[in-house]
Amino acid sequence: MLRLTDVHKSFGELVVLDGISLEFQQGLTTAIIGPSGTGKSVLLKHLVGLTHADSGTVECFGVDMARASEREIYSVRRRFGMLFQDGALFDSMSVGENIAFPLVHHEKELSAAQRMERVEQVLEEVELPGFSTRDTTALSGGQRKRVGLARAIIHRPEVVLFDEPNSGLDPMTSDAIDALILRMKERLGVTFIVISHDIVGVMNVADQVGMLHGGHLIAYGPPSELVHNPHPMVRRFLGRNLALPKGTDDPTTLPSLKLHR
Repeated sequence: MLRLTDVHKSFGELVVLDGISLEFQQGLTTAIIGPSGTGKSVLLKHLVGLTHADSGTVECFGVDMARASEREIYSVRRRFGMLFQDGALFDSMSVGENIAFPLVHHEKELSAAQRMERVEQVLEEVELPGFSTRDTTALSGGQRKRVGLARAIIHRPEVVLFDEPNSGLDPMTSDAIDALILRMKERLGVTFIVISHDIVGVMNVADQVGMLHGGHLIAYGPPSELVHNPHPMVRRFLGRNLALPKGTDDPTTLPSLKLHR
């Protein structure tokens, strides 16, 4: 469905992606983790044609994004939805107007009544029924995330990209967002790609996890394999989220690792 093959990308002397090969399978949730500045967001930009690889190929729905025309790239982008880190809502608009924004610009054949019907449907999906007339400035952090997700799915995309879905949320709200993502995948059958520093959330929602470091994909597989991966950078990255017995400072020696928020 989406495939990167030997992708290299540098900005000046800074090497961001150094030979990345990765496939995203239809209907699965794939999480990309790693320290800040390791190219997670750059990788997503390649998928939607906002950045082009220096070498290698990026195929999305059979289209080579590096060689596609603007028309082809636009057509591919319409098959994606995006949940931004802070929701990226327009505070001058109501909840309903925010959610309907993609329809106004990309499905102009719909009447105002049809747009609002779709808005109410997706608000039900994200468990915010009756919120269409709410002022966005009065929403909690978790509600803003849900409204952002509603806007991301209103045009019925095949792939939804998440940029830090749990950023800035308390543990209970983060758990609720994780549960919502799982239910959405079951209901809609959409492919989710998640960028996150929240290891617990990743373990909760992901079918596959990839870790970037130094421009390389140093780990990839199911979450159950990630917690036992011996790579030292994987151990260090996971370490701050591991519930270690008192006095234990080497998580690689444990037969089983428990993650916690």
